Amino acid sequence: MPKLKSNRGAAKRFRRTGKGGFKRKQSHLRHILTKKSSKRKRQLGLTQQIADADVKAVRKMLPYS
Repeated sequence: MPKLKSNRGAAKRFRRTGKGGFKRKQSHLRHILTKKSSKRKRQLGLTQQIADADVKAVRKMLPYS
């Protein structure tokens, strides 16, 4: 069998966690920051787990992670 290709867009956005899940960065922190509170901006800088409904799709896009 030939090797499977990873989806390069997904490879840049998701990282595998130690327990086998995937983590992602949050959006809305690139521009129009003046109207957002410091608390909101600070919390948007944290990473989050991807939703359970999306795990199957991400696993398919990143076969070797």
